Amino acid sequence: MSLTMTIVMLISGWLAVATAMLWGVLRITRRHHHHPAQPAPLVKAEKPATRHATAH
Repeated sequence: MSLTMTIVMLISGWLAVATAMLWGVLRITRRHHHHPAQPAPLVKAEKPATRHATAH
């Protein structure tokens, strides 16, 4: 096999792997796409009484 053919096959193999990885990532992101959630209403909770540590 000539050097030119080896280089062409290396480049085409790299492009095939890169395309497959990109396709997989795009497929995963499409499947796991979360729609924007409605913001939860802000409810102020009472602060619990804080106690200082008494360790010596």
